[in-house]
Amino acid sequence: CQVIVHDVNELTEKLFPIVEAMQKHFSAGSGTYYSDSIFFLSVAMHRIMPKEITRIIQVDLDLKYKTNIRDLFDEFDNFPEGAVIGIAREMQPVYRHTFWQYRRENPQTKVGEPPPDGLPGFNSGVLLLNLEAMRQSKLYNQLLEPTMVQKLTEKYHFKGHLGDQDFFTMVGMEHPELFHVLDCTWNRQLCTWWRDHGYSDVFDQYFQCEGEVRIYHGNCNTPIPED
Repeated sequence: CQVIVHDVNELTEKLFPIVEAMQKHFSAGSGTYYSDSIFFLSVAMHRIMPKEITRIIQVDLDLKYKTNIRDLFDEFDNFPEGAVIGIAREMQPVYRHTFWQYRRENPQTKVGEPPPDGLPGFNSGVLLLNLEAMRQSKLYNQLLEPTMVQKLTEKYHFKGHLGDQDFFTMVGMEHPELFHVLDCTWNRQLCTWWRDHGYSDVFDQYFQCEGEVRIYHGNCNTPIPED
């Protein structure tokens, strides 16, 4: 087993020029903070990691594994042609909220609607990054360009604060073919913040998850069930 430690400052230095333009659209603070770049690491991982690294699983710290993570790695084999990233859906109506203006202007849209037919957005707590596919994908790399980010944020009236998750969500509305959607059991989010903040009527449509949980995600400091 080989462990390689990366210096955060070095990574940030490489990241900043690539993701600087998108930070103002997807960061919590106003403006672009150099230190915020690390929240966009996954977006440009293929440009930063050595070429010989072809696949990476990136995960949040607030997870509890109920199965061997090797089984998650096998999900790379299920990527359809053209997909570059494996990611689970967001399990709260956060993007129903964020896309309110676009939804109001497009009443028939699936943007922000709950599964199985809607596009609820993504949660970046568990990510499968096919770095080789990300490097090869002309479309994905075009979407990192500042002009493209600007174009999409204007189209969707998008202003987020969740870093890479917002970028993937917005891109997924436009180009779902870039993503392999992981089953909710691979990222069973537990946060219920939006249930108490104006969305109790539709909350369960987003939050329900059938099947045996393989990874619990205690997002927004939610306690994870004991065994």
